[in-house]
Amino acid sequence: MEVKKIPEVTLNSGQKMPVIGLGTAAIPLPPHEAFISIFIDAFEVGYRHFDTASLYGNEEPLGKAVAKALDLGLIKSRDKEDLIPLDIKGTWEAMEECYRLGLAKSIGVSNFGIKKLTKFLENATIPPAVNQVEMSPSWQQGKLREFCKQKGIHIALRWVYEQGASVIVRSFNKERMKLNLEIFDWELSQEESQKFSQIPQCRMYSGTQFVSENGPYKSLEELWDGNP
Repeated sequence: MEVKKIPEVTLNSGQKMPVIGLGTAAIPLPPHEAFISIFIDAFEVGYRHFDTASLYGNEEPLGKAVAKALDLGLIKSRDKEDLIPLDIKGTWEAMEECYRLGLAKSIGVSNFGIKKLTKFLENATIPPAVNQVEMSPSWQQGKLREFCKQKGIHIALRWVYEQGASVIVRSFNKERMKLNLEIFDWELSQEESQKFSQIPQCRMYSGTQFVSENGPYKSLEELWDGNP
């Protein structure tokens, strides 16, 4: 099977990251064996960038899929209910240490607005290589993208790619996985690109589950840096 070569972006750490990754969140959660098969399909068609989190409950099957992909020769190995205060500074310092020790190739953040990034960069000795955020034709994040560009931080399909951002796609169907990698074979016309600027803007994910009187974010205004 032909493996699609995905373009890469060079991060401020010097490491390269594929501009398309596979999103792995799913409700309901498929059985682990089904997930492993899905991930192997993704490896076979060319994906090397996967977006996961402990909240998704699929880190174990992804790890097993990576091990299986190594055995199959699809990828190569590398050599080397209580609320607690949110210690972003301490967490980032630990991540910086992981980077210095070679335990992580690159380190980044997720869902940081301009206000959080500005305060964050005051203390960081290693700036984040990536800020993973929601971005689509209906939520274009122009100001945040420009801020990240100025700071050397990288952030739908072809449209997002043409904005200089990388993208997370989500389909567990192998044929659609392949189709999502075909965006590099064509370009939007100028007229098509202009139509995107006319789309009404609305955030798809509100983030209400992260707002609490007892947590670090008391309102959506605080969570999204005044841009809910």
